[in-house]
Amino acid sequence: MPWSVRWVGGCGAQSQKQCKKSSFAFYQAVRDLLPVWFLEDMRTMEVFHWEDGGKVSLYSPSEALLYALVHDHQPYARHLLTKFPQSALAVPSQSFSCCQSAPHLAMAVRYNRVRVLFRILKAIQTLPPGDRAAHLDRQGCSRVEGGKTALHMACELVRPECLLLLLGHGAAPCLRDSAGNTPLDTLLQQISQMPAANMRAKLLCLDCLFFFVPQDLEFAMKQQLLDNRRQWQDLLGENRFQCLVGLAPPSLFVGAMRVLIRTISPEHFPEALDNLPLPHFLKPLDLKLES
Repeated sequence: MPWSVRWVGGCGAQSQKQCKKSSFAFYQAVRDLLPVWFLEDMRTMEVFHWEDGGKVSLYSPSEALLYALVHDHQPYARHLLTKFPQSALAVPSQSFSCCQSAPHLAMAVRYNRVRVLFRILKAIQTLPPGDRAAHLDRQGCSRVEGGKTALHMACELVRPECLLLLLGHGAAPCLRDSAGNTPLDTLLQQISQMPAANMRAKLLCLDCLFFFVPQDLEFAMKQQLLDNRRQWQDLLGENRFQCLVGLAPPSLFVGAMRVLIRTISPEHFPEALDNLPLPHFLKPLDLKLES
């Protein structure tokens, strides 16, 4: 049982073995959704993890948040982000991340933790502008994640709720990954996969992107769309296709939505979507999240 672990000290192999045992106990405790007070007692007094070079470390709020993300422990994630808004989003040790940047946004998208993602984005809004952009537009390790941002990942995994939250909180929609692909390219690659699957969610992601990308965006797959016009018209529909390749301006609805969404500050997103002067069925997504 995780609560039976006690640190007894030691050195060398014995210390490393004790660290692994206490680390697994903490992992189990978060996985089992044990109470927040209990987890914090463990984290600050009882459990340690082993770092390269033989260093023994307590779990930081950042490392604890990664466990909360994996296991969707929402109360624990809320506690960490409320009590430690900066250190919970700091760069974890190399035992938890292969590159020196904070992976929390990408992890939330990968596991589709929409509510925790929402709380992370709210915490990011309290940071200085430079730090805010560094978190929102963090590009993952080129070896493991191909330089993808959290937006790329939301498109690759077809997560419309995650995508809209990221865009609404200021994530840049035009950045390119290591292969030169924008998030739009990544999404189009998913749409083109055969046999077609989950097409409704893919087109919903595309419609969300339409509201935020500039009209003159240059993207890698544009020529492929033009070379295979009939196929892409069937996949996207005539209006989306014409708009994407620049053969027609955006529809009045898309143009109006671009203007309306720009009036919503990240601090009030997505709550302010409810106040848009539109019927419910025309709003991008029904995101009912606790503030």
